[in-house]
Amino acid sequence: MLSRQFSRLSRQLAATSSVAAQKGREVDMCIVGGGIIGLATAREINIRHPDLSLAVVEKEPELALHQSGSNSGVIHAGIYYVPGSLKAKLCVKGLRMMYDYCDEHEIPYKRCGKLIVATEEEELPRLDALWDRAIANGCTVNMVDADGIKEIEPHCVGLRAIHSPLTGIIDYQVVSRHYAKEVTEKGHEVTCNYEVASFDDVGGDYPISIKSASGDEIRAKYVVTCAGLHADRVAKKSGGEEIPKIVPFRGDYLLMAPDKAKWINGNIYPVPNPKFPFLGVHYTPRMNGDVWLGPNAVLCMKREGYKLFDFDLKDCLDIARFPGIYKLVLKNLGAGMGELWRTFNLSAQLKDLQRFVPELQREDIMRGPAGVRAQAMDYSGALVDDFIFDQGTGPLASRMLHVRNAPSPACTASLAIAEMVGDEVDAKLLRL
Repeated sequence: MLSRQFSRLSRQLAATSSVAAQKGREVDMCIVGGGIIGLATAREINIRHPDLSLAVVEKEPELALHQSGSNSGVIHAGIYYVPGSLKAKLCVKGLRMMYDYCDEHEIPYKRCGKLIVATEEEELPRLDALWDRAIANGCTVNMVDADGIKEIEPHCVGLRAIHSPLTGIIDYQVVSRHYAKEVTEKGHEVTCNYEVASFDDVGGDYPISIKSASGDEIRAKYVVTCAGLHADRVAKKSGGEEIPKIVPFRGDYLLMAPDKAKWINGNIYPVPNPKFPFLGVHYTPRMNGDVWLGPNAVLCMKREGYKLFDFDLKDCLDIARFPGIYKLVLKNLGAGMGELWRTFNLSAQLKDLQRFVPELQREDIMRGPAGVRAQAMDYSGALVDDFIFDQGTGPLASRMLHVRNAPSPACTASLAIAEMVGDEVDAKLLRL
């Protein structure tokens, strides 16, 4: 019911968007990006400054269509992240805020927990190191042996595992649209079908002109960009730096057969290998009862390339001109070829999945949905692992703030990130 209501809200926003934008409305602050971070930021700014007029602009016909809506839906506990990093701090705080918000607004979720399972002796030292990191981050965790694993997940095998009882699952598209509902109920605009083409300094009381690709205009005193897969391009349009560069990686999921999905109670993850930049294949239950398996991680030939052979010439040339991508590919050539092989060969993915659930057979899996991850990268080819906020350079820099990198666990941490963005807005834009 909630999902249908929020889908209807998104369609209504899309239908009314062009009228609002064509008038060239003047607002105190414009937030670029109608994903979960942009909408959470708009909500936070309204709470702090209810007298400010706000507008959120989104290029798609509906809200939260990309990273915010095409993800595994996990409420992360903060186990993996470097102690003291923004990821660690904001995830642990954001988890509590997310559960409190959902309870207050009656948004459904399941606190199903997670096991991070070591299946081989060589993984045990890495599991112990991960335990130390979880404790340092203030996570609620337990260490369980092989029998303990069976008590939690009867079909899973392993030597030892970290159990995270607070890890959960949710539909983040529903959460995003609820944020939007709060913003519009306060009288602010949330405008779909508004792809930002330029930012111009036009002077006056509302000196930033935000023009769309179709010629509409909004004028604002301040701008916050939360552009996800296009964060680097949007920042560059305002005079900001291109780096960190956004490089898209597609993650293809498999689906577990419905009659076997009941085998899985919660999330089952491998012990991450520090040699590789991604977590590896895992079992993820969904709110509708499905179980997703995966994902892999392969370089996309299109920023919003959800299908295997999606291609965009502009996006490909953009990647080809960036020197960092060659360094990344050379460094991870073996792993990358393995990911590509598993993309075409489901039996190869099955072998990885059977490490945890040996009963799983080829007939128990089928191809499922895909998501695209905006991975920030520097010139050296190093993946930027933490959240990044900057103002860029140029004549508009003093009036703009960019969320340049917001990878997982950004959905979990969305309310905590919005608080941090609010602090940055107060200090650097409003100068309170």
